[in-house]
Amino acid sequence: MDQLMDDPFSQGFTAGSRRGWDVRDDDDTLYLRIDMPGLGKEDVKISVEQNTLIIRAEGDRESDEDEESGRRYSGRIDLPQNLYNINDIRAEMKNGVLKVCVPKVKEEERKDVFQVQVQ
Repeated sequence: MDQLMDDPFSQGFTAGSRRGWDVRDDDDTLYLRIDMPGLGKEDVKISVEQNTLIIRAEGDRESDEDEESGRRYSGRIDLPQNLYNINDIRAEMKNGVLKVCVPKVKEEERKDVFQVQVQ
């Protein structure tokens, strides 16, 4: 669990997929910034399946014969259960840059954190 918190990209990514990805994290939110030059918001699909954030994007191919000409991005990030508020994830695509904000559940709202009264 500590390794996942230190590097949320440590699991579920294919080789070379970290290029162009920046991750920042504070007490309230996990911030992702992904460079996707040449793509627009209509090319990007973001979903959460079984506590895994899935980001896929694919641009138009220049021709049907050239399958490599379209840009493709794919990534998965495992989100620990009860740590992130997956219903409030926000995403914005602007000038070929995708920004995703994944808010954290506040510690006092988490059901898996119990405060013990010291006597």
